[in-house]
Amino acid sequence: MKAAVIQMVSQDDVLANLQRAGALLEQAALGGARLAVLPENFAAMGRKDAAAIGRAEALGEGPILPWLKRTARDLKLWIVAGTLPLPPVGQPDAKAHACSLLIDEDGEVAARYDKLHLFDVDVADNRGRYRESDDYAHGAQVVVADTPVGRLGLSVCYDLRFPELYSALRAAGAELITAPAAFTAVTGAAHWDVLIRARAIETQCYLLAAAQGGTHPGPRETHGHAAIIDPWGRIVAQQAQGEAVLLAERDIDEQASIRARMPVVSHRRFFSQDALRPAHTSE
Repeated sequence: MKAAVIQMVSQDDVLANLQRAGALLEQAALGGARLAVLPENFAAMGRKDAAAIGRAEALGEGPILPWLKRTARDLKLWIVAGTLPLPPVGQPDAKAHACSLLIDEDGEVAARYDKLHLFDVDVADNRGRYRESDDYAHGAQVVVADTPVGRLGLSVCYDLRFPELYSALRAAGAELITAPAAFTAVTGAAHWDVLIRARAIETQCYLLAAAQGGTHPGPRETHGHAAIIDPWGRIVAQQAQGEAVLLAERDIDEQASIRARMPVVSHRRFFSQDALRPAHTSE
């Protein structure tokens, strides 16, 4: 029941990144992992041609999807493929999504999640301005799938700031949630640990937070600190910077006990729009 979280320092050379990812996935498999999570943009960082990459992959002319399927088969490992640009199925010329694929151990696509929340923000770093929506379309679906380590919910990076998504994943039966990321050094230092622990605590799920951790073309600096968080919000494993493979075993009994002792799902209350109106007071 082991899962692995991988940290990378991806560059703009796709083939070199795939070679490094392959070595890290092999290390995860040798460590006993049944499922491994790659970070956001694992195959390329700093590229300006997301549309071209996505179109090539959709038409079967790119290197990334064949490599993912072959690697999963060779290692008998389920892989969450961080993100890669992919247009909607059957629409190779449409705008790409920041797509997180779940590949099973037979090399088949078991699930696809298109990132819901796109990083259109200004950050006080040497890049300053990020506009993911220039290159990607918003996703529209919440995705949960069965895996050998449990029922897995999929999310990506900036999604971490929107807790309603994680409530929906828990409601759909998630026991573990992935969050492949490439947080900036500035936003990561301020919020990364708080967000990944909060999402684990409120859902009572394992949070598998793969990350980019270093310096990339652009120039861009990422926060790193890939981590595995347990359902009580404890940091089971974490790596500050550089490449790493983090391993942890899911404790099914402890997770069930946490959920039984603190049944937050059954305690959740909803409110109507009327409850949002300002209260009127009389003198």
